[in-house]
Amino acid sequence: MAADKMDISHTTILDNEDEKLVEFVAEVDGDEYQFAVQYAVLEALSGDVPDGDAVEQFNLFEDTIAEAGLVALARNSDQATIVISENDLE
Repeated sequence: MAADKMDISHTTILDNEDEKLVEFVAEVDGDEYQFAVQYAVLEALSGDVPDGDAVEQFNLFEDTIAEAGLVALARNSDQATIVISENDLE
């Protein structure tokens, strides 16, 4: 059975500009996972390339990112960091 809810820990959100990722920790079904969402996802959602505002874009689209994160988790639950890509958007 696939998980249906992700609780993002807002204190863990970090903009990794060098890797073009926004990293965060989230709880799914009682377990914590490390996630990273690619800047390309933020660009696809907002229409703008993140330029110093990746965390703000992340916050605007948090619900959609959480849904994509569940898709990515179902695909790659054994990775140390689960990377959310454009392919995970529904």
